[in-house]
Amino acid sequence: MIVAERKPFDEIRSMVAGYKKVLTVGCGTCVAVCLAGGSKEVETLNAELNLAFKKDGIEFGAETLERQCDMEFLAELDTRVDEYDALLSMACGAGIQFLAERFSHKPVLPAVNTSFIGVNLDVGWYEEKCRACGQCVLGMTGGVCPVTMCAKSLFNGPCGGTNKTSCEIHTDQPCAWFKIYERLAAQGRLDQIIEISPANDWSNQKPRTLIQPGYEERVKAMR
Repeated sequence: MIVAERKPFDEIRSMVAGYKKVLTVGCGTCVAVCLAGGSKEVETLNAELNLAFKKDGIEFGAETLERQCDMEFLAELDTRVDEYDALLSMACGAGIQFLAERFSHKPVLPAVNTSFIGVNLDVGWYEEKCRACGQCVLGMTGGVCPVTMCAKSLFNGPCGGTNKTSCEIHTDQPCAWFKIYERLAAQGRLDQIIEISPANDWSNQKPRTLIQPGYEERVKAMR
């Protein structure tokens, strides 16, 4: 799940100042689950904005889509967008960019910060688990991600700086490679820890595209 958090109110207020009509657009998936950008959060933000701009007469509309990262759902805004001077998106960075692409004639402003790919530990409690590095080694590391959980993002560890099972950089963070060792030992797979994983190719920093097998012809025809 993509985890996000709302931007500081003063930052949002500064972005929308100067517009007369702003449409606040929520997203019903990840940001709704992590309590950052669903319909309730849209209502809350608009209530705060209406109070802050009461004397300025700025009008704030509200709309929450199923997803902002899917053009099918963005089409629901086609008949509404021209009523507004700007769009205030409460989706993740991907949704915001997709919204801005479809309605490129309107300013699209981000109301949230995309934090990480994580898991839900409890209501309002989320933990980062994945950096989307594009070269998953979880099968060799007992399901513990060394890129995310290790402060040095070591593909091949440990570094030798383990401090009583904790990370030498952040003492409140368990050493990822110690956890990997324990997990592999319990599974009888310690031989995996000495296998060398090739270094990840971080040089290719252009936006990545993934086309699932079987859909190549469909995508080719669309292009």
